[in-house]
Amino acid sequence: MYFNSIDFAVFLPLVFICYWFIFKKLTTQNILLVVASYFFYGWWDWRFLFLLFFSTLLDYYSGIQISSAGNKRSKKLWLWTSISINLGFLGFFKYYNFFIDSLIETGLNIPRSSLQFILPVGISFYTFHGLSYVIDIYYDRIRPERNFITYALFVSFFPLLVAGPIERATHLLPQLKKARTFNYLQSVDGLRQILWGLFKKMVIADNCATYADMIFNNADQYSGTTLILGGIFFAFQIYGDFSGYSDIALGSARLFGVELLQNFAFPYFSRDIGEFWRRWHISLSSWFKDYVYIPLGGSNGGMWLKIRNVFIIFLLSGFWHGANWTFIVWGALNAFYYLPLLLRKTNRLHLNVVAQGRLLPTPRELLSMASTFGLTVLAWIFFRSESVGAATSYISRLVTGLKSIEAYSESYHFITSNVRPALLFILCFFFVLEWLGRSETYAIKTFGFHWTRPKRWAFYYALIVIVILYSGQQSGFIYFQF
Repeated sequence: MYFNSIDFAVFLPLVFICYWFIFKKLTTQNILLVVASYFFYGWWDWRFLFLLFFSTLLDYYSGIQISSAGNKRSKKLWLWTSISINLGFLGFFKYYNFFIDSLIETGLNIPRSSLQFILPVGISFYTFHGLSYVIDIYYDRIRPERNFITYALFVSFFPLLVAGPIERATHLLPQLKKARTFNYLQSVDGLRQILWGLFKKMVIADNCATYADMIFNNADQYSGTTLILGGIFFAFQIYGDFSGYSDIALGSARLFGVELLQNFAFPYFSRDIGEFWRRWHISLSSWFKDYVYIPLGGSNGGMWLKIRNVFIIFLLSGFWHGANWTFIVWGALNAFYYLPLLLRKTNRLHLNVVAQGRLLPTPRELLSMASTFGLTVLAWIFFRSESVGAATSYISRLVTGLKSIEAYSESYHFITSNVRPALLFILCFFFVLEWLGRSETYAIKTFGFHWTRPKRWAFYYALIVIVILYSGQQSGFIYFQF
């Protein structure tokens, strides 16, 4: 079930009404949310409900066994049993086709009829939920949850089930175990964030997707600045798509009195790649840092050890995103971007909000943001392309095309012929709102609070009208495939 569908527009209010007005006790509320979450997931393909349930049952039981084991050997046995089975399922469904294809390319005679496995939506996300849970129990960071319904809700809570954020048991479980009372201001804030998420997805992402697809699918017909436009359109597409999903997820959770982890913090206003990765897909970056990077030694030890750990993290991040060499190259490219910061020990230089307390950035900040965005767009070309060869060809045509004066007129013609003028205005409007709200958890969290109520509601209704009138061609969320 997509967040941007009529189905969800009916589903969410029904669950909300039942949750607050019919099922008023904590136990029944949690049961309702589990049932609703399984219904939400089963709407896509009911057959994979069994996989979700098995994964939940495995980690629930493993957590109890790890905690009650009498010695470290038994603890480690249960931990690695859970990790092996979880990663085994993830690897089978997500990477089986990739490895078979790679083997076929080496000349092995493997029938392609074996390539018939469908990737279950959200498997990467709920698998990482379970892994962090059992690892935290093993290291005595948390106690195992004995109530199966509560744990099942932690894994399957529908706002985060299929595309995150990747929650931690230390953050979410305590919220699910205590009574929740209706908070009007929290719910209004949730609706406001849902509206902003829908705007980002349906207006920004889906419209930019049209033009990005037009350019990437016909890259051999364009050159120079038009191909740069394609990369920029995709950069806004993937940001609007994924951060829009996260906004809808966080807003939906607030309607039920639950606060989820922030997943995006205005990453395109970053001044270096280190800052970008602290602001993009925060829950995944922090997951790899806590459960892979730090156990490998983190930033301790010699420089070669640090470099090794950084490349491991970025390559794993690329591989996590999908079974294609393009994602691995994308991860490696980001590792190379990060390397100068690591060598100069400036990777944690920018921890505050850019131009904090000021309306405009300094020329140096503006240049830093522009160069970081440019590097990011270059890496996105690999992420978007169907193959490494297609990406390198795209970049080659981009570079050689910049030498031609005709390339600039070509890009101007593309914009004037294909992009609606009103949409260009909306993109500028979106950029300004994001900049003005960069200190908040989402752009319009406090926007217009000093206005009178009629003016503030006029702004919200204007966003709704824009969503209705300027929605692009409806499409699924990009990160559903991961």
